[in-house]
Amino acid sequence: MSEAEPRTSTPRLHDRLEAITELLRRREGLLEYAGAAPNDDETALGATDAELQSRLDELHPADLADVLESLPLEDRLAVWQRVRSDRDGEILLEVSDSVREALIADMDDSEILAAVEPLDADELADLVDDLPTDVLPELMASLDAQERERVQAAMSFEDDQVGALMDFDMVTIREDISLEVVLRYLRRFEELPAQTDKLFVVNSENVLTGVLPLHWLLVNSPDKMVHEIMAPDVNTFRPEDDAYDVAQAFERYDLVTAPVIDHQQRLIGRIAVDAMLDFIREESETEALSRGGLREEEDIFASVWKSVRNRWAWLAINLITAFIASRVIGLFEHSIEKLVALAALMPIVAGIGGNSGNQTITMIVRAMALEQVGPSQAKRLWRKELGVSLINGVVWGGCIGVVAWLLYGSVSLGLVMTSAMTLNLLLAAFMGVGIPMLMTKLGRDPALGSSVLITAVTDSGGFFIFLGLATIFLL
Repeated sequence: MSEAEPRTSTPRLHDRLEAITELLRRREGLLEYAGAAPNDDETALGATDAELQSRLDELHPADLADVLESLPLEDRLAVWQRVRSDRDGEILLEVSDSVREALIADMDDSEILAAVEPLDADELADLVDDLPTDVLPELMASLDAQERERVQAAMSFEDDQVGALMDFDMVTIREDISLEVVLRYLRRFEELPAQTDKLFVVNSENVLTGVLPLHWLLVNSPDKMVHEIMAPDVNTFRPEDDAYDVAQAFERYDLVTAPVIDHQQRLIGRIAVDAMLDFIREESETEALSRGGLREEEDIFASVWKSVRNRWAWLAINLITAFIASRVIGLFEHSIEKLVALAALMPIVAGIGGNSGNQTITMIVRAMALEQVGPSQAKRLWRKELGVSLINGVVWGGCIGVVAWLLYGSVSLGLVMTSAMTLNLLLAAFMGVGIPMLMTKLGRDPALGSSVLITAVTDSGGFFIFLGLATIFLL
Protein backbone atom coordinates (compact mmCIF):
# COMPACT_ATOMS: atom_id res chain seq x y z
CA MET A 1 0.00 0.00 0.00
CA SER A 2 1.55 3.31 -1.05
CA GLU A 3 2.23 5.93 1.62
CA ALA A 4 2.38 8.62 -1.08
CA GLU A 5 -1.31 8.30 -1.94
CA PRO A 6 -3.36 9.27 1.13
CA ARG A 7 -6.71 7.61 1.66
CA THR A 8 -9.54 10.10 1.23
CA SER A 9 -11.92 10.28 4.15
CA THR A 10 -15.11 11.26 2.33
CA PRO A 11 -17.29 10.18 0.73
CA ARG A 12 -17.63 6.64 2.01
CA LEU A 13 -16.31 3.82 -0.15
CA HIS A 14 -19.86 2.51 -0.68
CA ASP A 15 -20.95 5.91 -2.02
CA ARG A 16 -17.96 6.06 -4.35
CA LEU A 17 -18.73 2.55 -5.59
CA GLU A 18 -22.30 3.61 -6.36
CA ALA A 19 -21.03 6.71 -8.17
CA ILE A 20 -18.64 4.64 -10.30
CA THR A 21 -21.39 2.13 -11.09
CA GLU A 22 -23.72 4.95 -12.12
CA LEU A 23 -21.03 6.40 -14.43
CA LEU A 24 -20.54 2.97 -16.03
CA ARG A 25 -24.30 2.67 -16.64
CA ARG A 26 -24.44 6.18 -18.07
CA ARG A 27 -21.52 5.40 -20.36
CA GLU A 28 -23.22 2.22 -21.63
CA GLY A 29 -26.36 4.23 -22.37
CA LEU A 30 -24.43 6.85 -24.30
CA LEU A 31 -22.65 4.19 -26.36
CA GLU A 32 -25.95 2.48 -27.11
CA TYR A 33 -27.55 5.63 -28.53
CA ALA A 34 -24.40 7.10 -30.06
CA GLY A 35 -25.90 7.13 -33.55
CA ALA A 36 -28.85 9.40 -32.80
CA ALA A 37 -26.98 12.67 -32.13
CA PRO A 38 -23.26 12.06 -32.71
CA ASN A 39 -21.94 15.46 -31.65
CA ASP A 40 -23.96 15.68 -28.43
CA ASP A 41 -23.27 12.05 -27.54
CA GLU A 42 -19.54 12.37 -28.13
CA THR A 43 -19.39 15.40 -25.88
CA ALA A 44 -21.41 13.68 -23.14
CA LEU A 45 -19.36 10.50 -23.51
CA GLY A 46 -16.12 12.44 -23.18
CA ALA A 47 -17.39 14.20 -20.05
CA THR A 48 -18.49 10.88 -18.55
CA ASP A 49 -15.14 9.25 -19.28
CA ALA A 50 -13.32 12.21 -17.76
CA GLU A 51 -15.42 12.08 -14.59
CA LEU A 52 -14.95 8.31 -14.29
CA GLN A 53 -11.18 8.67 -14.75
CA SER A 54 -11.07 11.43 -12.13
CA ARG A 55 -12.93 9.32 -9.58
CA LEU A 56 -10.62 6.36 -10.17
CA ASP A 57 -7.47 8.49 -9.92
CA GLU A 58 -8.45 9.91 -6.53
CA LEU A 59 -8.92 6.47 -4.95
CA HIS A 60 -6.22 4.84 -2.85
CA PRO A 61 -5.00 1.51 -4.33
CA ALA A 62 -6.64 -0.39 -1.45
CA ASP A 63 -9.96 1.37 -2.11
CA LEU A 64 -9.66 0.69 -5.83
CA ALA A 65 -9.10 -2.98 -4.99
CA ASP A 66 -12.33 -2.99 -2.95
CA VAL A 67 -14.20 -1.36 -5.84
CA LEU A 68 -12.90 -3.94 -8.32
CA GLU A 69 -13.90 -6.81 -6.01
CA SER A 70 -17.40 -5.32 -5.68
CA LEU A 71 -18.12 -5.14 -9.41
CA PRO A 72 -19.37 -7.85 -11.79
CA LEU A 73 -16.73 -9.16 -14.19
CA GLU A 74 -17.70 -6.98 -17.19
CA ASP A 75 -17.73 -3.75 -15.12
CA ARG A 76 -14.60 -4.82 -13.26
CA LEU A 77 -12.63 -5.16 -16.48
CA ALA A 78 -14.01 -1.85 -17.77
CA VAL A 79 -12.72 -0.11 -14.64
CA TRP A 80 -9.42 -2.03 -14.68
CA GLN A 81 -8.68 -0.86 -18.23
CA ARG A 82 -9.00 2.75 -17.06
CA VAL A 83 -6.67 2.43 -14.07
CA ARG A 84 -3.37 4.21 -14.63
CA SER A 85 -0.69 1.68 -15.56
CA ASP A 86 1.71 2.94 -12.91
CA ARG A 87 -0.79 1.84 -10.23
CA ASP A 88 -1.46 -1.67 -11.57
CA GLY A 89 1.16 -3.42 -9.42
CA GLU A 90 -0.04 -1.90 -6.14
CA ILE A 91 -3.65 -2.80 -6.91
CA LEU A 92 -2.77 -6.39 -7.86
CA LEU A 93 -1.19 -6.73 -4.42
CA GLU A 94 -4.35 -5.50 -2.70
CA VAL A 95 -7.05 -7.55 -4.47
CA SER A 96 -7.99 -11.08 -3.47
CA ASP A 97 -6.36 -14.04 -5.23
CA SER A 98 -9.53 -14.91 -7.13
CA VAL A 99 -10.00 -11.38 -8.50
CA ARG A 100 -6.28 -11.00 -9.25
CA GLU A 101 -6.49 -14.02 -11.54
CA ALA A 102 -9.19 -12.34 -13.65
CA LEU A 103 -7.31 -9.03 -13.82
CA ILE A 104 -4.03 -10.64 -14.89
CA ALA A 105 -5.86 -12.68 -17.53
CA ASP A 106 -7.02 -9.37 -19.07
CA MET A 107 -3.44 -8.05 -19.39
CA ASP A 108 -0.88 -8.85 -22.08
CA ASP A 109 2.70 -9.82 -21.17
CA SER A 110 4.13 -6.31 -21.61
CA GLU A 111 1.46 -4.82 -19.33
CA ILE A 112 2.16 -7.45 -16.68
CA LEU A 113 5.90 -6.79 -16.77
CA ALA A 114 5.39 -3.02 -16.58
CA ALA A 115 3.08 -3.49 -13.58
CA VAL A 116 5.29 -5.77 -11.49
CA GLU A 117 8.82 -4.59 -12.29
CA PRO A 118 8.65 -1.54 -9.94
CA LEU A 119 7.61 -3.71 -6.98
CA ASP A 120 9.94 -4.73 -4.16
CA ALA A 121 11.25 -8.29 -3.88
CA ASP A 122 8.83 -9.31 -1.12
CA GLU A 123 5.91 -7.91 -3.11
CA LEU A 124 7.04 -9.69 -6.28
CA ALA A 125 7.20 -12.97 -4.37
CA ASP A 126 3.51 -12.51 -3.44
CA LEU A 127 2.55 -12.22 -7.10
CA VAL A 128 4.84 -14.70 -8.83
CA ASP A 129 2.53 -17.70 -8.38
CA ASP A 130 -0.30 -15.83 -10.12
CA LEU A 131 1.73 -14.67 -13.13
CA PRO A 132 1.74 -16.51 -16.49
CA THR A 133 4.70 -18.88 -16.72
CA ASP A 134 5.91 -17.36 -20.01
CA VAL A 135 6.37 -13.98 -18.29
CA LEU A 136 8.56 -15.26 -15.44
CA PRO A 137 11.88 -15.72 -17.34
CA GLU A 138 11.75 -12.17 -18.68
CA LEU A 139 10.76 -10.81 -15.27
CA MET A 140 13.58 -12.58 -13.44
CA ALA A 141 16.05 -11.48 -16.11
CA SER A 142 15.05 -7.85 -15.58
CA LEU A 143 16.03 -8.00 -11.88
CA ASP A 144 19.54 -7.39 -10.61
CA ALA A 145 21.33 -10.25 -8.84
CA GLN A 146 20.40 -9.08 -5.34
CA GLU A 147 16.70 -8.62 -6.16
CA ARG A 148 16.57 -11.99 -7.92
CA GLU A 149 18.13 -13.68 -4.90
CA ARG A 150 15.63 -12.00 -2.58
CA VAL A 151 12.64 -13.03 -4.67
CA GLN A 152 13.84 -16.63 -4.79
CA ALA A 153 14.49 -16.58 -1.04
CA ALA A 154 10.97 -15.31 -0.28
CA MET A 155 9.44 -17.88 -2.63
CA SER A 156 11.25 -20.74 -0.88
CA PHE A 157 9.12 -20.37 2.26
CA GLU A 158 5.54 -21.45 2.93
CA ASP A 159 2.84 -18.77 3.00
CA ASP A 160 2.51 -19.07 6.78
CA GLN A 161 6.23 -18.61 7.48
CA VAL A 162 7.98 -15.35 8.31
CA GLY A 163 10.30 -15.71 5.31
CA ALA A 164 7.36 -15.33 2.92
CA LEU A 165 6.23 -12.11 4.66
CA MET A 166 9.49 -10.37 5.52
CA ASP A 167 10.57 -7.09 3.95
CA PHE A 168 14.11 -6.45 2.66
CA ASP A 169 13.80 -2.65 2.69
CA MET A 170 15.38 -1.48 5.99
CA VAL A 171 17.97 0.90 7.41
CA THR A 172 21.08 -0.51 9.10
CA ILE A 173 23.81 1.34 10.99
CA ARG A 174 27.06 0.46 12.78
CA GLU A 175 27.42 0.59 16.55
CA ASP A 176 30.78 2.41 16.51
CA ILE A 177 29.45 5.69 15.10
CA SER A 178 27.91 8.74 16.78
CA LEU A 179 24.27 9.76 16.65
CA GLU A 180 25.28 12.85 14.67
CA VAL A 181 26.68 10.61 11.94
CA VAL A 182 23.45 8.59 12.01
CA LEU A 183 21.38 11.75 11.55
CA ARG A 184 23.50 12.88 8.60
CA TYR A 185 23.17 9.40 7.10
CA LEU A 186 19.37 9.44 7.41
CA ARG A 187 19.12 12.86 5.75
CA ARG A 188 20.55 11.31 2.59
CA PHE A 189 17.36 9.27 2.14
CA GLU A 190 14.49 10.76 0.14
CA GLU A 191 12.17 8.85 2.50
CA LEU A 192 12.54 6.10 5.06
CA PRO A 193 11.01 2.67 4.44
CA ALA A 194 7.39 2.44 5.58
CA GLN A 195 6.82 1.48 9.23
CA THR A 196 10.37 2.44 10.22
CA ASP A 197 10.31 2.89 14.01
CA LYS A 198 13.84 1.66 14.68
CA LEU A 199 17.22 1.29 13.00
CA PHE A 200 19.00 -2.07 13.02
CA VAL A 201 22.53 -2.06 14.41
CA VAL A 202 24.95 -4.53 12.78
CA ASN A 203 28.68 -5.22 12.89
CA SER A 204 31.08 -5.62 9.96
CA GLU A 205 29.77 -9.15 9.30
CA ASN A 206 26.13 -7.99 9.22
CA VAL A 207 25.43 -9.70 12.56
CA LEU A 208 22.62 -7.98 14.45
CA THR A 209 23.90 -6.47 17.70
CA GLY A 210 20.91 -4.34 18.68
CA VAL A 211 18.34 -1.78 17.60
CA LEU A 212 18.13 1.99 17.89
CA PRO A 213 14.54 3.29 18.22
CA LEU A 214 14.10 6.55 16.32
CA HIS A 215 12.76 8.42 19.35
CA TRP A 216 15.94 7.55 21.28
CA LEU A 217 17.94 8.98 18.40
CA LEU A 218 16.01 12.25 18.60
CA VAL A 219 16.12 12.82 22.36
CA ASN A 220 19.76 11.93 22.99
CA SER A 221 22.84 14.11 22.49
CA PRO A 222 24.32 13.84 18.96
CA ASP A 223 27.74 13.27 20.56
CA LYS A 224 26.74 9.93 22.04
CA MET A 225 27.77 6.71 20.35
CA VAL A 226 25.22 4.22 19.02
CA HIS A 227 26.46 1.41 21.27
CA GLU A 228 25.86 3.60 24.34
CA ILE A 229 22.10 3.93 23.86
CA MET A 230 21.04 1.08 21.59
CA ALA A 231 18.86 -1.74 22.92
CA PRO A 232 20.89 -4.96 22.80
CA ASP A 233 18.00 -7.26 23.73
CA VAL A 234 15.40 -7.24 20.96
CA ASN A 235 12.63 -9.46 19.66
CA THR A 236 14.15 -11.34 16.75
CA PHE A 237 12.61 -13.93 14.47
CA ARG A 238 13.82 -16.56 12.02
CA PRO A 239 12.49 -16.86 8.46
CA GLU A 240 11.18 -20.36 9.18
CA ASP A 241 9.14 -19.21 12.21
CA ASP A 242 5.38 -19.64 12.11
CA ALA A 243 3.79 -16.34 11.12
CA TYR A 244 0.87 -16.80 13.51
CA ASP A 245 3.26 -17.07 16.46
CA VAL A 246 5.02 -13.93 15.28
CA ALA A 247 1.69 -12.10 14.95
CA GLN A 248 0.95 -12.98 18.57
CA ALA A 249 4.35 -11.59 19.58
CA PHE A 250 3.60 -8.35 17.71
CA GLU A 251 0.34 -8.02 19.62
CA ARG A 252 1.88 -8.95 22.97
CA TYR A 253 4.87 -6.62 22.77
CA ASP A 254 3.25 -3.81 20.71
CA LEU A 255 5.82 -4.17 17.93
CA VAL A 256 5.88 -2.09 14.76
CA THR A 257 8.86 -3.80 13.13
CA ALA A 258 11.20 -6.60 14.15
CA PRO A 259 14.44 -7.98 12.65
CA VAL A 260 14.63 -11.35 10.89
CA ILE A 261 17.94 -13.16 11.34
CA ASP A 262 19.49 -16.40 10.15
CA HIS A 263 21.15 -19.08 12.29
CA GLN A 264 24.41 -17.09 12.38
CA GLN A 265 22.52 -14.06 13.78
CA ARG A 266 23.03 -12.20 10.50
CA LEU A 267 20.32 -9.69 9.61
CA ILE A 268 18.46 -10.79 6.47
CA GLY A 269 15.24 -8.76 6.62
CA ARG A 270 12.52 -7.35 8.78
CA ILE A 271 8.90 -8.09 9.51
CA ALA A 272 6.49 -5.15 9.78
CA VAL A 273 3.14 -4.71 11.47
CA ASP A 274 1.29 -4.10 8.19
CA ALA A 275 2.36 -7.54 6.95
CA MET A 276 1.16 -9.04 10.24
CA LEU A 277 -2.21 -7.31 9.97
CA ASP A 278 -2.67 -8.60 6.42
CA PHE A 279 -1.72 -12.10 7.52
CA ILE A 280 -4.13 -12.08 10.48
CA ARG A 281 -6.96 -10.84 8.26
CA GLU A 282 -6.29 -13.54 5.66
CA GLU A 283 -6.10 -16.21 8.36
CA SER A 284 -9.41 -15.05 9.86
CA GLU A 285 -11.07 -15.13 6.45
CA THR A 286 -9.67 -18.58 5.72
CA GLU A 287 -10.89 -19.88 9.08
CA ALA A 288 -14.37 -18.47 8.49
CA LEU A 289 -14.50 -20.08 5.04
CA SER A 290 -13.22 -23.41 6.39
CA ARG A 291 -15.84 -23.44 9.13
CA GLY A 292 -18.53 -23.14 6.46
CA GLY A 293 -16.97 -25.86 4.30
CA LEU A 294 -15.60 -23.61 1.54
CA ARG A 295 -12.31 -24.81 0.08
CA GLU A 296 -10.94 -21.39 -0.88
CA GLU A 297 -11.76 -17.70 -1.10
CA GLU A 298 -14.36 -17.13 -3.79
CA ASP A 299 -14.89 -14.17 -6.06
CA ILE A 300 -18.46 -13.11 -5.28
CA PHE A 301 -19.03 -12.60 -9.03
CA ALA A 302 -17.23 -15.78 -10.12
CA SER A 303 -18.71 -18.00 -12.78
CA VAL A 304 -21.31 -20.55 -11.76
CA TRP A 305 -18.93 -23.43 -12.48
CA LYS A 306 -16.12 -22.02 -10.33
CA SER A 307 -18.49 -21.47 -7.43
CA VAL A 308 -19.88 -24.98 -7.78
CA ARG A 309 -16.35 -26.46 -7.65
CA ASN A 310 -15.58 -24.46 -4.51
CA ARG A 311 -18.69 -25.53 -2.64
CA TRP A 312 -19.62 -29.02 -3.76
CA ALA A 313 -17.43 -31.13 -1.46
CA TRP A 314 -18.94 -30.15 1.87
CA LEU A 315 -22.42 -29.89 0.37
CA ALA A 316 -22.03 -33.54 -0.60
CA ILE A 317 -21.01 -34.37 2.96
CA ASN A 318 -23.92 -32.32 4.28
CA LEU A 319 -26.29 -34.20 1.98
CA ILE A 320 -25.07 -37.51 3.37
CA THR A 321 -25.48 -36.36 6.97
CA ALA A 322 -28.94 -34.95 6.21
CA PHE A 323 -29.92 -38.30 4.69
CA ILE A 324 -28.71 -40.05 7.83
CA ALA A 325 -30.82 -37.67 9.94
CA SER A 326 -33.85 -38.42 7.76
CA ARG A 327 -33.33 -42.16 8.18
CA VAL A 328 -33.16 -41.66 11.97
CA ILE A 329 -36.58 -40.00 11.78
CA GLY A 330 -37.76 -42.82 9.50
CA LEU A 331 -36.97 -45.36 12.24
CA PHE A 332 -39.64 -43.73 14.40
CA GLU A 333 -42.38 -43.14 11.81
CA HIS A 334 -44.90 -45.15 13.81
CA SER A 335 -44.14 -43.19 16.97
CA ILE A 336 -44.65 -39.89 15.13
CA GLU A 337 -47.93 -41.15 13.64
CA LYS A 338 -49.24 -42.01 17.11
CA LEU A 339 -48.10 -38.75 18.74
CA VAL A 340 -48.04 -35.90 16.23
CA ALA A 341 -46.61 -33.50 18.86
CA LEU A 342 -43.27 -35.22 18.40
CA ALA A 343 -42.95 -33.80 14.86
CA ALA A 344 -43.48 -30.27 16.17
CA LEU A 345 -41.05 -30.55 19.09
CA MET A 346 -38.09 -32.50 17.67
CA PRO A 347 -36.65 -29.56 15.62
CA ILE A 348 -36.29 -27.64 18.90
CA VAL A 349 -34.07 -30.33 20.40
CA ALA A 350 -31.87 -30.52 17.27
CA GLY A 351 -31.69 -26.74 16.81
CA ILE A 352 -30.66 -25.93 20.39
CA GLY A 353 -28.09 -28.72 20.28
CA GLY A 354 -26.61 -27.32 17.06
CA ASN A 355 -26.34 -23.81 18.49
CA SER A 356 -24.70 -25.07 21.68
CA GLY A 357 -22.27 -27.23 19.72
CA ASN A 358 -21.27 -24.30 17.51
CA GLN A 359 -20.64 -22.16 20.60
CA THR A 360 -18.37 -24.85 22.05
CA ILE A 361 -16.52 -25.52 18.81
CA THR A 362 -15.97 -21.80 18.18
CA MET A 363 -14.40 -21.37 21.63
CA ILE A 364 -12.18 -24.42 21.22
CA VAL A 365 -10.99 -23.54 17.69
CA ARG A 366 -10.18 -19.99 18.81
CA ALA A 367 -8.25 -21.25 21.85
CA MET A 368 -6.32 -23.70 19.68
CA ALA A 369 -5.48 -20.95 17.20
CA LEU A 370 -4.08 -18.88 20.08
CA GLU A 371 -2.21 -21.99 21.30
CA GLN A 372 -3.97 -21.80 24.66
CA VAL A 373 -5.10 -25.43 24.50
CA GLY A 374 -4.09 -28.63 22.76
CA PRO A 375 -5.05 -32.31 22.68
CA SER A 376 -3.41 -32.84 26.08
CA GLN A 377 -6.09 -30.63 27.71
CA ALA A 378 -8.99 -32.53 26.10
CA LYS A 379 -10.15 -34.26 29.31
CA ARG A 380 -10.22 -31.05 31.30
CA LEU A 381 -12.11 -29.27 28.50
CA TRP A 382 -14.60 -32.10 28.25
CA ARG A 383 -15.31 -31.92 31.99
CA LYS A 384 -15.84 -28.18 31.83
CA GLU A 385 -18.01 -28.14 28.69
CA LEU A 386 -20.08 -31.11 29.81
CA GLY A 387 -20.74 -29.30 33.10
CA VAL A 388 -21.86 -26.16 31.26
CA SER A 389 -24.12 -28.21 28.99
CA LEU A 390 -25.62 -30.12 31.90
CA ILE A 391 -26.66 -26.89 33.63
CA ASN A 392 -27.98 -25.37 30.39
CA GLY A 393 -29.83 -28.58 29.60
CA VAL A 394 -31.55 -28.73 32.97
CA VAL A 395 -32.46 -25.02 32.95
CA TRP A 396 -33.54 -24.53 29.34
CA GLY A 397 -34.70 -28.09 28.88
CA GLY A 398 -36.86 -27.61 31.96
CA CYS A 399 -38.33 -24.42 30.47
CA ILE A 400 -39.27 -26.06 27.18
CA GLY A 401 -40.50 -29.11 29.11
CA VAL A 402 -42.95 -26.90 30.98
CA VAL A 403 -44.05 -25.33 27.69
CA ALA A 404 -44.61 -28.79 26.16
CA TRP A 405 -46.63 -29.83 29.22
CA LEU A 406 -48.83 -26.70 29.00
CA LEU A 407 -49.32 -27.04 25.22
CA TYR A 408 -50.11 -30.75 25.08
CA GLY A 409 -51.26 -31.48 28.64
CA SER A 410 -48.72 -34.26 29.17
CA VAL A 411 -46.24 -34.22 32.06
CA SER A 412 -44.48 -37.24 30.57
CA LEU A 413 -43.93 -35.40 27.27
CA GLY A 414 -42.48 -32.45 29.19
CA LEU A 415 -40.06 -34.73 31.05
CA VAL A 416 -39.01 -36.43 27.80
CA MET A 417 -38.42 -33.03 26.23
CA THR A 418 -36.24 -31.92 29.16
CA SER A 419 -34.25 -35.15 29.15
CA ALA A 420 -33.75 -35.13 25.38
CA MET A 421 -32.54 -31.54 25.33
CA THR A 422 -30.12 -32.16 28.19
CA LEU A 423 -28.69 -35.28 26.56
CA ASN A 424 -28.32 -33.55 23.16
CA LEU A 425 -26.53 -30.59 24.75
CA LEU A 426 -24.14 -33.05 26.41
CA LEU A 427 -23.57 -34.72 23.04
CA ALA A 428 -22.96 -31.28 21.44
CA ALA A 429 -20.41 -30.41 24.14
CA PHE A 430 -18.58 -33.72 23.73
CA MET A 431 -18.36 -33.37 19.95
CA GLY A 432 -17.63 -29.62 20.13
CA VAL A 433 -14.40 -30.47 21.93
CA GLY A 434 -13.74 -33.75 20.16
CA ILE A 435 -14.04 -32.63 16.51
CA PRO A 436 -11.31 -29.94 16.55
CA MET A 437 -9.07 -32.13 18.72
CA LEU A 438 -9.42 -35.00 16.23
CA MET A 439 -8.77 -32.67 13.28
CA THR A 440 -5.58 -31.45 14.95
CA LYS A 441 -4.35 -34.99 15.60
CA LEU A 442 -4.96 -35.79 11.94
CA GLY A 443 -2.90 -32.75 10.93
CA ARG A 444 -5.91 -30.86 9.54
CA ASP A 445 -7.23 -27.39 10.19
CA PRO A 446 -9.48 -27.72 13.29
CA ALA A 447 -11.94 -25.21 11.79
CA LEU A 448 -12.35 -27.18 8.55
CA GLY A 449 -16.06 -27.92 8.10
CA SER A 450 -16.57 -27.74 11.86
CA SER A 451 -20.01 -26.15 11.69
CA VAL A 452 -21.15 -28.72 9.12
CA LEU A 453 -19.96 -31.65 11.24
CA ILE A 454 -21.34 -30.43 14.56
CA THR A 455 -24.73 -29.67 12.99
CA ALA A 456 -24.86 -33.14 11.46
CA VAL A 457 -24.10 -34.80 14.81
CA THR A 458 -26.57 -32.73 16.83
CA ASP A 459 -29.34 -33.16 14.23
CA SER A 460 -29.05 -36.93 13.96
CA GLY A 461 -28.28 -37.35 17.65
CA GLY A 462 -31.07 -35.01 18.75
CA PHE A 463 -33.68 -36.77 16.63
CA PHE A 464 -32.56 -40.19 17.82
CA ILE A 465 -32.48 -39.23 21.50
CA PHE A 466 -35.83 -37.43 21.51
CA LEU A 467 -37.76 -39.93 19.41
CA GLY A 468 -36.12 -42.87 21.20
CA LEU A 469 -37.09 -41.56 24.65
CA ALA A 470 -40.60 -40.75 23.40
CA THR A 471 -41.01 -44.28 22.02
CA ILE A 472 -39.84 -45.86 25.30
CA PHE A 473 -41.75 -43.70 27.78
CA LEU A 474 -44.78 -42.31 25.91
CA LEU A 475 -46.00 -45.09 23.62
